[in-house]
Amino acid sequence: MRAWTELFRVSALFSVPGDALAGAAAVGRSPGRGTALAIGASLCLYEAGMALNDWADREEDAVDRPHRPIPSGRISPSAALGAAGALTAAGLALAARAGRPALAVATGLAATVWAYDLHLKHTKAGPAAMAAARSLDLLLGATATATATATATSTATATAYAGTGPGPRATRPMRLGAVPPTGPDNVARAAGAARSPLAALPAALVLGAHTYGVTAVSRHEAQGGSTAVPLAVLATTTALAAAVLATHQGQRPGEPATPGLAATAPGSSYRPDHPHHPAAPAMPDLGAPQPGTHRPHHHPTAPAIPDLGAPLPGTYRPSHHAHRPTAPALTPLLLTAFTGAYLRTAGPHLLHAALNPSPSLTQRAVGGGIRAMIPLQAALATRAGAPGSGLAVMALVPLARSLARKVSPT
Repeated sequence: MRAWTELFRVSALFSVPGDALAGAAAVGRSPGRGTALAIGASLCLYEAGMALNDWADREEDAVDRPHRPIPSGRISPSAALGAAGALTAAGLALAARAGRPALAVATGLAATVWAYDLHLKHTKAGPAAMAAARSLDLLLGATATATATATATSTATATAYAGTGPGPRATRPMRLGAVPPTGPDNVARAAGAARSPLAALPAALVLGAHTYGVTAVSRHEAQGGSTAVPLAVLATTTALAAAVLATHQGQRPGEPATPGLAATAPGSSYRPDHPHHPAAPAMPDLGAPQPGTHRPHHHPTAPAIPDLGAPLPGTYRPSHHAHRPTAPALTPLLLTAFTGAYLRTAGPHLLHAALNPSPSLTQRAVGGGIRAMIPLQAALATRAGAPGSGLAVMALVPLARSLARKVSPT
């Protein structure tokens, strides 16, 4: 068991679930069945890459890392290769359960992992391939979540429509051109379903850029000797943290980072389920008499005078909202805290490796970069308007730190 935990580097596993949660947040969805399937697929493909990595490096490890499971004889090469193949198949099977789009992304992810371990790792394209794999992992979570939610919504809407009305008409299929029900839940879900998984691309690129830097540093962890690379990655880490914070400064509190979702964001004044209009909130008549002017009580054309101090029809009323005490006020604070934790986790180790590029300090910089993915994922989820997902991701930090003392993540 000890040998397999070393082969799989189980302490690094805690950097995986946050990819799917950040991807779900980036497309404006709450985690659901598709997110869970994406997490399972990601874990399988990640561990497949770990086993395949040691199998491919077994001859190199026999010289540089003879204590590793394969060169030490505790795990046979065939067993490691078999585990990599079985875990890849399991990951693709889980992704297929989330829908064909998710399977397509997972297939690209698996192909990238195998290409990296078998060939690209020892070329200049190695860091880019690893960055692409991590970006695809976040997009897998976004795609699986969006696909599963859209499928469930369309099924529920069709069922509800088919069941309306008395008598035998209730069992008829939906007519071409018929309008499905427009209740609050259906309209809100339909508005969310229109958001493409490509909305998660900016978050995926941020995570990919961080992964590129960590991979570039890891290429020197066996021999050490590089000062320029840790310094460059430290500058990149600082720039990424600043970008995450700067992106959020232009938003209203509680509004997701991606344009087009202000209508459904917590704290937004627009609610698409308002019965008076499917696309916009009711607005006061600008031609109506102003407050304080005379209005006959029985005038047939005089509209009701709006109370300028009261909320407009269809606007957000905090007293009736289930989540009144949450995101708007806390989101900027949480985002700042998570981004600070990201810098604190990665920055000091990179600085130490730059000042003293020994193999041990370089390896610590790589381990810190892997663990720093967790607060970065939490910051990305929070920036997208999902502070709850950010807190859930951050709960993995102490587990990753404690397990890293027993099993190295590199």
